[in-house]
Amino acid sequence: MSLFGSMNRMVTITINKNQYLAEEGEIFLLTAMRLNIDIPHLCYEKALEPYGACRLCMVDLVTCGKTTMTPACTIKVHNGLEILTDTPQIIKHRNLLFELYLAEAPKSEVIREMAAKYGVKKTRFLKKIVHEDPLLGKCILCGLCVRVCTEIMGTCAINFINRGPYTVINTPFFEQNPDCAGCAACAQVCPTKAIVFEDRDAERVMQSWSGTTVPLATCSSCKKSFAPEKLMHKVLDKLDPAIIEEIKSLCPECRRQHITRKVIRKVPKS
Repeated sequence: MSLFGSMNRMVTITINKNQYLAEEGEIFLLTAMRLNIDIPHLCYEKALEPYGACRLCMVDLVTCGKTTMTPACTIKVHNGLEILTDTPQIIKHRNLLFELYLAEAPKSEVIREMAAKYGVKKTRFLKKIVHEDPLLGKCILCGLCVRVCTEIMGTCAINFINRGPYTVINTPFFEQNPDCAGCAACAQVCPTKAIVFEDRDAERVMQSWSGTTVPLATCSSCKKSFAPEKLMHKVLDKLDPAIIEEIKSLCPECRRQHITRKVIRKVPKS
């Protein structure tokens, strides 16, 4: 077993002229993060296949003395891999992207803080202003929300709308979408915290997605609303039927109490 707890073969790679041991086949961005080598990134999500949408993690891949700019999240580690992460070309590219993102998402605190870290505090580009923007002027169109909704949850409740500079992400025709499960996975993966939702009484309101409302399940014991009904059905369908009937209508807290009581009853008295 390797030093990093994996059975994968360890190989030698070169980063910024220094040699390191790395796990063969690992995504290079993860290798760099583990080695504390700074590479900014926004669109990498371990649950999804990397696709280099944000372009912030660009590095120079060195092959036969020639360099090619490539997203670090799409490079797989192999023996002899050589990477440069801080060349003048890379720094220029990165700073330009930060300026573009400051214009695209002018209200994103995440973008402002990240850009400032790399010395970019203003943009020469015209800032995008959309009145009553459901994504609060924070969306960079990385597509993570669309991908997790489609590829992981299988609901396809949101997608890209329009083209070019008019592209946005929302529900079809900007109407409430009954396909939405209210799982809020989109909000969890959004790198700029652009997606807003709120639980109100017995329903979840996906404010960013045209105010789509999703009913919440109510605990049969404490009577509190605790999870979207559609999401509960998806999860329960994958569980053992014997377990489902016993705990399916309980919230997590009541479920823990129920299981604890059962365990205590089974403990033989001394």
